[in-house]
Amino acid sequence: MIQHRELVDNQHILSARRQCDILSVHRSGLYYKSQGERNENLMIMRMMDIHYLDHPTAGVLRMQDHLLGQGYTVNHKRVRRLLRLMGLMAIYPKKNLSKLGHKKYIHPYLLKGLKINRPNQVWAIDITYIPMKNGFLYLPAIIDIYSRYIVGWGLSNTLEAEASLSVLKQAVKEYGKPKIINSDQGSQFTCSEWVEHLNTEDIKISMDGKGRAIDNIFIERFWRSLKYDYVYLHPAKDGVELYQGLKKYFNYYNHELHHQGIGRSIPAELYRVAA
Repeated sequence: MIQHRELVDNQHILSARRQCDILSVHRSGLYYKSQGERNENLMIMRMMDIHYLDHPTAGVLRMQDHLLGQGYTVNHKRVRRLLRLMGLMAIYPKKNLSKLGHKKYIHPYLLKGLKINRPNQVWAIDITYIPMKNGFLYLPAIIDIYSRYIVGWGLSNTLEAEASLSVLKQAVKEYGKPKIINSDQGSQFTCSEWVEHLNTEDIKISMDGKGRAIDNIFIERFWRSLKYDYVYLHPAKDGVELYQGLKKYFNYYNHELHHQGIGRSIPAELYRVAA
């Protein structure tokens, strides 16, 4: 996907739309579209994102209290709207495990007690909010749990399933199919497009239990590393700068960074050796 996006040429005789269709590239990853939020809201969203990494159980009222402590008086309706826009939800047990209309797409968690001993056995996918100086984008990414290698990522201005599906399709094209792919129960994964595609590809679907903080712990740890090591230190001015910066960081993460969770190995080395 990364290489394909770089092939899109705005000066080409073919339209950008047609080039994206030919290259199987999701167009929203090429351009940044303003979300229309005020600078104060963008600052509040950044503060809540940082707080959420350390306190994922913080709901609307606790986020409101945190912002008040930082000097921002924000009503609960505004906090709730911004959290939904960011795709963040407090982790705690809930009575209703799914929303009406999505229940039939929810699948059980398959990783409990599973011995993961090879690459492409289990992938985990998630999507996160990425703040910039003057806006934000969403980042879907897929990690190979055995090696911690990031097999796919992309940028999007939407939380819809199309963005995550595009990343998955390109990852499968480059690295082959996983046996299982794990996700949360977000709307982009509990929909017909996502479930039907995985069933067609004969990829087993695993989903976190609602309110389970550790079911998708590997991708959650990756978000923490990405944001503290790069995103918050180097806020991008626009989508193009963010894309280039993330591309550099992913290369570092996959090919240079030693991970304590895999015996201080480098993901690319472990992925190649075992593949």
